[in-house]
Amino acid sequence: MAQSMLYTCGQKMMISPNLFRIKANISSRRTLLYSETERKKILVVDDELDIRIFLCNLLGNCGYEPIEAGDKDEGMQMAVREKPALIILEVTMPKESGIQMYRELKEHEELKNVPVIMVSTIDKKTFAFYQKFKGAPREIGFPEPGAYLEKPLEAEELIELVRTLTQPDECALTGEDD
Repeated sequence: MAQSMLYTCGQKMMISPNLFRIKANISSRRTLLYSETERKKILVVDDELDIRIFLCNLLGNCGYEPIEAGDKDEGMQMAVREKPALIILEVTMPKESGIQMYRELKEHEELKNVPVIMVSTIDKKTFAFYQKFKGAPREIGFPEPGAYLEKPLEAEELIELVRTLTQPDECALTGEDD
């Protein structure tokens, strides 16, 4: 059985190539090698380990350097220390919500301009309604996130948003049947 590498947020492990039906295909059909200094850091903050592994694998295979956090506190620490080019942030997490982390990011002088993609099982309309009544005084206001995606996430849509918000090298996704 052929083996391939799976990138899981800084850890490498062997897997069967059929485990994931997603593969990165550089449109020019050339392989690009990314040095660690060229790879843009993307912080993934989600309490679900499976989602973090999936996103880190996807981002790593598309030339990014994924870093992960399992909750708001760890996410803020990683954001301050690592200065990511983009943050993918789960809205609903057990301790403090992603909304609270988003607000802290937008108030933080060094992080306020980092684009954020909010992800959740909550639809966007409900999220917008919920956001109005959660926490901050109405006169303060916060900028909208770079994007809002509903779970389950579509890999192609996510990578396109990451590419747009960070302007990295091209990385197209194709299915296994190409």
